[in-house]
Amino acid sequence: MSVPTTQKALIFETNGGPLLYKDIPVPVPKPNELLINVKYSGVCHTDLHAWKGDWPLATKLPLVGGHEGAGVVVAMGENVKGWKVGDYAGVKWLNSSCNSCEFCQTTCEPNCADADLSGYTHDGSFQQYATADAIHAARIPQGTDLAEISPILCAGITVYKALKTANLKAGQWVAISGAAGGLGSLAVQYAKAMGYRVVGIDGGADKAEFAKSLGAEAFVDFLTTKDVVKAVQDITNGGPHGVINVSVSERAMQQSVEYVRSTGTVVLVGLPAGAKVVAPVFESVVKSVNIRGSYVGNRADSAEAIDFFSRGLIKCPIKIVGLSELPEVYELMEQGKILGRYVVDTSK
Repeated sequence: MSVPTTQKALIFETNGGPLLYKDIPVPVPKPNELLINVKYSGVCHTDLHAWKGDWPLATKLPLVGGHEGAGVVVAMGENVKGWKVGDYAGVKWLNSSCNSCEFCQTTCEPNCADADLSGYTHDGSFQQYATADAIHAARIPQGTDLAEISPILCAGITVYKALKTANLKAGQWVAISGAAGGLGSLAVQYAKAMGYRVVGIDGGADKAEFAKSLGAEAFVDFLTTKDVVKAVQDITNGGPHGVINVSVSERAMQQSVEYVRSTGTVVLVGLPAGAKVVAPVFESVVKSVNIRGSYVGNRADSAEAIDFFSRGLIKCPIKIVGLSELPEVYELMEQGKILGRYVVDTSK
């Protein structure tokens, strides 16, 4: 395939600085890398943090953000095996890891100290051509709608891993805090596909309708509910067996520790800068509550999450905009006005 030398990208040179839609060079893949012609890229709340630089992990600068890129392999390094030009491939948050430390050897490669992160420490998918480590790049079945699958490459994988971390059984209740957002809307669907009963928590009548349309059996509107803890416990007859916190509300996370069922598991996923969760020792011990953090999925989690999508069990509600419109999407994200997921078309 013919590969140009320059391309359009959305790049920033300083954290919180101007978001620049401009021409930059097309990267040359290293011996272990693929060069992917990114067709579409989902927009994640992490991209907002990367731009602001408000996490304790520094970004590379200048930086091309994005880590939900779906596209076509157009070139590869000389050491790459198992891929060919024309394959569909995805740019994930975990671009690469060392593949040899204790975490990489025990399927915990996202926890590798030498992990390289797309759209954070490695230029990501808000460009027309991006590089990805061939071992970690997502394999996407031929014929897949690349716009619709792009959010699965981070949001889908992340919530699927979180649901596995909750260690639930079919028929048990799971609460999804932030159920109508980009992550939450997928978490509701994965939970339903895995056989769980879902109570969604979010704010607004439109979000209630949206979450229920995706499979939530019940919904608690924190804007109109006086006692969220009691409401969730009443609906689930004593509290959900698991809670997936994908919202970026510290208060919502704190409430989840209170309403979770005895022996239940609270899973922390969303990463509001500087947030803390305080668990009262007495209640936590007596209830035997588990509080677990869930990061992104490993390669097996990624393949499984993509398989759910490929079998038609997951449909991400998306709105497609041009890459040049990304700054406006960031504004909506900051205002909490996004239902579902925005996807950028890199050609516009």
